[in-house]
Amino acid sequence: MIVNTCGFIDAAVDESLATIGEALSEHGRVIVTGCLGSRAELVREVHPQVLAAIGPHAYAEVMAAVHAHLPPPPGPFTSLLTPPHFAYLKISEGYNHRCSFCIIPNLRGALTSRPIGEVLGEAERLVAAGVRELLVISQDTSAYGRDLGYRTDFRNGRPVRTDLDTLARALGELPAWVRLHYLYPYPQVDALIPLMAEERILPYLDIPLQHASPRILEAMRRPAASEQVLARIADWRERCPGLVIRSTFIVGFPGETEADFEQLLRFLAAARLDRVGCFAYSPVAGAAANALPDQLPEALREERLERFMAVQAAISREKLKARIGQRLTVLVDEVAADQVIARSYADAPEIDGTVTVPGPWDLEPGDFIEVEVTDARDHDLWVRPIED
Repeated sequence: MIVNTCGFIDAAVDESLATIGEALSEHGRVIVTGCLGSRAELVREVHPQVLAAIGPHAYAEVMAAVHAHLPPPPGPFTSLLTPPHFAYLKISEGYNHRCSFCIIPNLRGALTSRPIGEVLGEAERLVAAGVRELLVISQDTSAYGRDLGYRTDFRNGRPVRTDLDTLARALGELPAWVRLHYLYPYPQVDALIPLMAEERILPYLDIPLQHASPRILEAMRRPAASEQVLARIADWRERCPGLVIRSTFIVGFPGETEADFEQLLRFLAAARLDRVGCFAYSPVAGAAANALPDQLPEALREERLERFMAVQAAISREKLKARIGQRLTVLVDEVAADQVIARSYADAPEIDGTVTVPGPWDLEPGDFIEVEVTDARDHDLWVRPIED
């Protein structure tokens, strides 16, 4: 078993180490990769039985370790790390920002974009193999191609510019959902909205805003103009009424006052984001934020996280209840004897809500079906198939 780990915050390190332990208990032979794999001494201190501990984006080294313990079969073979009907399409590695709470540049290096011809070729092969949803990921999707000077690459003998707009347009021609993750609100995001309004790519923006207080955003070394963000959100929604916006936030950052936190809650109420994740600040070894004054106690950080999520749950519940009676196209993920679990365009796998279809249905994962929304909770929908 290969365990792909995160080493971004202490909680992620603990979770990764626990997962490695579970894998060892169940399977015995385990290779560790990803960010925590670059801290091999820590991995081996806790789990000396692992076969190898290898850092991120070291695919050749991982496969060499696999084949050292499990020689490949004589014929060609393929494997997927996700269910056959959706796949992650990584378009770059690394990250050029120097956020004070983050050590990703130390772990993964500077932005390195993949050639657009290579990305499109992988996307076409995945769709041809049966993938129905492509989830475009990187550490900074909006910056795709910047490190290459947006130079021209070639695909099927045709020149193609290496930038996000060109990539999104090309992916939108494939017979699959295209979902973009980790978009920083650079100006080039505005160019994606018409593609979403035309349903060439999913009308889903995943933008990590992190906070709304200019003072805290400055301490985080993040853009500090929440009013401008609200204006842009209003413009995006006007141009694409069905747009779903997802974001992540950090509460309890060093120096965060009650006034800063209340400003964040007011922003949340004004922005009315559809999907939101939140984390209580956690110190990360090597991060600049560790040296900031006024570190908040854990109990206060957790209390603010609970208050934040209560506000967002009410917003999400209200927005989802407004969908009752609407028709949606959903993608089937799981089929059980008594229900089907699916997702709409508003739901990324594993991080957003789900769509439940009660009852037995003759469906398979990867099927698209039309449904009508019958009920809603804080984050999930219940529907019935439309059989006309």
